[in-house]
Amino acid sequence: MLGLTDPKLLYQILQAVIIALGAFLLLKIFNRLLLRFAGDKTAEKKRIMTNVQRFLQIVVYSIAIILILWNFEVDVTGLVAGLGVGALVIGFALKDVIENWVSGLLIISGKTYRIGDVVSVGTLKGVVTGISLRTTTLKTYDRNEIIIPNSLLLKEKIVNHTSGGKETVTSLIFYIDYVFDIEKAKRVIESVLINQPNVVVSKKRKREIRFLARSKEWTTEIETLFWINEPEKEEFIKSIIMELVKKKLDEEKILPPIPGILRKEYLESRK
Repeated sequence: MLGLTDPKLLYQILQAVIIALGAFLLLKIFNRLLLRFAGDKTAEKKRIMTNVQRFLQIVVYSIAIILILWNFEVDVTGLVAGLGVGALVIGFALKDVIENWVSGLLIISGKTYRIGDVVSVGTLKGVVTGISLRTTTLKTYDRNEIIIPNSLLLKEKIVNHTSGGKETVTSLIFYIDYVFDIEKAKRVIESVLINQPNVVVSKKRKREIRFLARSKEWTTEIETLFWINEPEKEEFIKSIIMELVKKKLDEEKILPPIPGILRKEYLESRK
C-alpha cells in the first residue's frame, strides 16, 4: 500500500488535481462561448443557457471522474463500456431531442430571429412568442399558437420580416376598372394611408408609399407597398385600410371591374 509520502501517489494526486482544474477551466470557456453566442441576456435565453450548461457539466465531469479513476489505476473498462452502451441507447432514444437541441443552439447563436419578430416558415406566418432549446412558438394572425421543432425550422426557408425591429413592409392590391384614372386612384389610396396611425411614412428613413400598376384585360391592378409599425397586427391593419380605401374609391366614383353593359353606360355618360 502506498503511503502519503510515496512519490507515485503524490504524482497521481497531482494529476488528479490537474484533471479537475482542466475540467473546471474547460467549462468556464464553454460558458463564456455560450454567453457570447446567446447575445442579449433575456430571461428565455438565460433559461436555455442554464440547461445547456448543466448538460455540459454532466458530460465534462463524467469524463473527468473516469480519467481520475484511471489515473489511480482503477479498472474503468467496465464503466466505460457501460457508459458507451448506455450513451448509444440514449442517443438513439433521444435522437430527435438532441437534433432539436443542436438546431436550437444554431438558431440562437446565428440570431436568425428573436422573440417579437414576424417570420414566415414555409406556408406559416406569425409572431415569434417563444424560443426554447427544442422548439419555437409562433402565434399566427388567427391567434393560434403553433409549436415547431427547431430541427424542422432549419430545414425550411425562414423569412424574417422585421429582423429585431418594430416595422415591416406590407402590401395590398386594389382592383379598378380600366376606364378610370390610375393616378387619381393612387392619390385616393395614398390619402387614406397617410392618415393611418399604423402606417409609417418617412422619406428620411426611406419609409415611402409605392405603387405598382398592372393591366389585366378590363382590370387595372394597383399593388400598394407601405410600412407599418405593428407587424404582429398586420392582417388587422390591412383589413381596416382595405375598408377605408374601398369607401373612399366609391365616394370618388372609382369602381372595381364592371360588367360590359354598365361600362358602356358609364362611358356614354362621360360624353
